[in-house]
Amino acid sequence: MNSLNLDEAKKICRKVIDGIVNVYVGEELLLKELLAAGLSNGHVLFEDYPGLGKTLLAKVFTRVIGCDCGRIQFTPDLLPADIIGGKVWRPQDTSFQLVKGPIFTNILLADEINRTPPKTQAALLEAMEERRVTIDGEDHILERPFFVLATQNPIEQEGTYPLPEAQLDRFMVKLSMGYPQSVEKEGTILKRRISWRKDDPSIDVESVIDKETFLNLQDLTEDAIYVDPCIIDYISQIVRATREHPKVIVGASPRGGLALLKLSRSAAIINGRDFVTPDDVKMFAPDVLVHRIILRVEDTIEGTKEQEIVQEVVDSITPPMEFSPKGRDDAE
Repeated sequence: MNSLNLDEAKKICRKVIDGIVNVYVGEELLLKELLAAGLSNGHVLFEDYPGLGKTLLAKVFTRVIGCDCGRIQFTPDLLPADIIGGKVWRPQDTSFQLVKGPIFTNILLADEINRTPPKTQAALLEAMEERRVTIDGEDHILERPFFVLATQNPIEQEGTYPLPEAQLDRFMVKLSMGYPQSVEKEGTILKRRISWRKDDPSIDVESVIDKETFLNLQDLTEDAIYVDPCIIDYISQIVRATREHPKVIVGASPRGGLALLKLSRSAAIINGRDFVTPDDVKMFAPDVLVHRIILRVEDTIEGTKEQEIVQEVVDSITPPMEFSPKGRDDAE
């Protein structure tokens, strides 16, 4: 039985966000989206220009929530065994022994994931979907929680390998940090660098919660949040509309709808509610769906962006005006 209640969960989530803000300078909405993805045990793809703090944010987040973290710097010569591990011959024991790769952790930081060939990228597919890896025909279950925080740059495409659609679809959400929104925030970054006296302050970040508490938050998200049928219908309409848009040749998959549902429930937890609202869905829809659609070639050439299409779809669906905010027991 979960020992947390909704009020305690809200306070803990606030504590986590404040712990990140102490180091990372950015928009709070981005931090809430990252936390929501973590509570949903979902993978996150950070895509933005170099130098905006993608790796720093991922490292700070893993330390703040008190989970084990593994990091892989993806390069063109990286092999699948460098990620998942393999069996090595031990002459002293005259036997093969399993040497686990960095994927055997709670949170895997996959830095510049598009710098490695598709064969190596594919080593993550099974782990991202099934939370297990297969080595020499033997299955190994990954310990909870397990999710991937990956980074990539949208420029400098020379020497990169675009992620295949099958792998992109496994990322629950695609986030961008953007440039600092004001001169004051830009200055705060510089001032903090002076006080840190180092380029990587994440090594000094202390956990504000432990792994057990984070697992309890994940379980509470699964067990305590009510979703009204009209909210489910709203999510379904949005996902289906991406497939029916005239400029789209491949729309969002059912996995996209599941991701939107999970993140909406996490948003409710962060805000201390036991029910999902249409605003929870609308908040996450762009970042959940944008990497799951493929536009027609002619529209891409004309400059149409996936973000524009997703926003157009969301705006075209009327959110439910009346829905039950009651818990499941009361609604039955």
